[in-house]
Amino acid sequence: MIKSLAMSSSRRPQPTAPSTPVPAASRRFSSAVVDGAARAAGRAMLHAVGFSREDFAKPQIGVCSTWSQVTPCNMHIDQLAREAATGVDAAGAKGIIFNTITVSDGISMGTEGMKYSLVSREVIADSIETVAGAEGFDGLVTIGGCDKNMPACAMAIARLDRPAVFVYGGTIMPGIWRGQPVDIVSVFEAVGKHAAGTLGDADLADLEQHACPGAGSCGGMYTANTMASAIEALGLSLPNSSAQAAISPEKRDDCRRAGEAVARLVREGITPRRILTRQAFENAITVVIALGGSTNAVLHLLAIARAARVKLTLDDFTRIGKRVPVLADLKPSGKYVMAELVRIGGLTPLMKRLLDAGLLHGDALTVTGRTVAENLRDVADYPAGQDVVYDVASPVKKDSHLVVLRGNLAPEGAVAKISGKEGERFTGRAIVFEREEAALAAILAGRVKAGHVVVIRYEGPQGGPGMREMLSPTSALIGRGLANGVALITDGRFSGGTHGFVVGHVTPEAAVGGPLALVKNGDAITIDARARAIDVALTARELSARRKAWRPKKSAYDRGVLAKYRRLVGPASGGAVTDEV
Repeated sequence: MIKSLAMSSSRRPQPTAPSTPVPAASRRFSSAVVDGAARAAGRAMLHAVGFSREDFAKPQIGVCSTWSQVTPCNMHIDQLAREAATGVDAAGAKGIIFNTITVSDGISMGTEGMKYSLVSREVIADSIETVAGAEGFDGLVTIGGCDKNMPACAMAIARLDRPAVFVYGGTIMPGIWRGQPVDIVSVFEAVGKHAAGTLGDADLADLEQHACPGAGSCGGMYTANTMASAIEALGLSLPNSSAQAAISPEKRDDCRRAGEAVARLVREGITPRRILTRQAFENAITVVIALGGSTNAVLHLLAIARAARVKLTLDDFTRIGKRVPVLADLKPSGKYVMAELVRIGGLTPLMKRLLDAGLLHGDALTVTGRTVAENLRDVADYPAGQDVVYDVASPVKKDSHLVVLRGNLAPEGAVAKISGKEGERFTGRAIVFEREEAALAAILAGRVKAGHVVVIRYEGPQGGPGMREMLSPTSALIGRGLANGVALITDGRFSGGTHGFVVGHVTPEAAVGGPLALVKNGDAITIDARARAIDVALTARELSARRKAWRPKKSAYDRGVLAKYRRLVGPASGGAVTDEV
């Protein structure tokens, strides 16, 4: 009976023999945990989870699963983790699956629960580092799905600097409603239509049942697909890991190959900080721009760079953005979902176009052990006639849609997402809200009118705390037909699904006395994407007088994880991180 229990503790398929033995010299961390008579008790516990005597002589590779039933983005990742562990084992190492948390942005959006979203990035990175450090893993495979666990995985990989590969859990397929493709953002925007009276109760209920047909991350070039692409461009994923359906043979194969790749990286001594160079981050920024990706990529790439000890600033996004075009016609501003990019060949043909145009650093090292240029050498272009990805010579937009603004409202920077469809300059009168819920209620009630600049403040990293995403208000504006008549600015941030004339990450934030805290109803605000400026029409003397009268708000959070986050977090312009470097 004892023997049968021991056998059942490991359910993944067992390889018959390692294809490539890994030298014992590669066991830099695990040897301290399992070698010698003094470590017998530790080995005894590992026998219980399925180790054989021979396994103790192999490098130990932690396989971090972000599996959860909390969200469709991650509901299948337990299966992918088993595939990755099988790949590790087949390569002569020993895979050990462990779990970490995830939260769902889409479900918590517009509620107090959303305060925990960005906080979860730090918790996940800390937890991966904690388990890998405690257990003496020699390498890592991390598998992420929803928005925050993906940069968190990359941050932990950078901190630990042990051979590692990141695997994206894959994109969801589009839902079909009345013959048309829909996704989660379709539902958010439908809420605004419902409030405007143009969509009935039954239609809204029907749409919500069709928008998310199964496993995988939100389908447009929202934050999950953006960050998967960025992490691949950094060199931390195998080619096209970012552009595969969640439920597909390609994704299962990607996981097995990732396990094998980590064992190879351990043998060759290739660690993440050899990959995460400044050139790698410039490649990631370039790919994010070319895809028309999420503003959250700015926040997350700054945070990953900080973990990797690479100097990266908002100015780098401006510098690179002046020469890199938007090539992909993807949602939310464009026409297609990620599944269409997958269908025509994925990310690698786009990267090949960028490389051929001199816009990527081809000599940057990747987890394949080869450079970007070597990975792309034999990649074919997209099929003729497709209109998902445009040519470099005739782009969707000739320069970046991610525009860093500065001015008397954001002296340390703010981030706008300007596709060009909403125009490049907006002047309007402020209508001020102290929290997201108040703004959403006013929009749905029809109190926000064309010509308003909606100001949502005290939603920054400290002020929220947690820097909530404003997808509910921005979607409601679109649903009510105000996409081109209203701008919205906030010290919070935006979902990758947001589009319209929106500015987030305003720094310094209101909670620390930033200029956003001084704005009053009726103040004239101008956002100028060409001049890269955001200003309120107030003199320095008036701003100074208002600052003297300003008093900080007392936070409602004085204990627990949100309180700890509020005390530790830095500004959005530095990635909103909690560990100082």
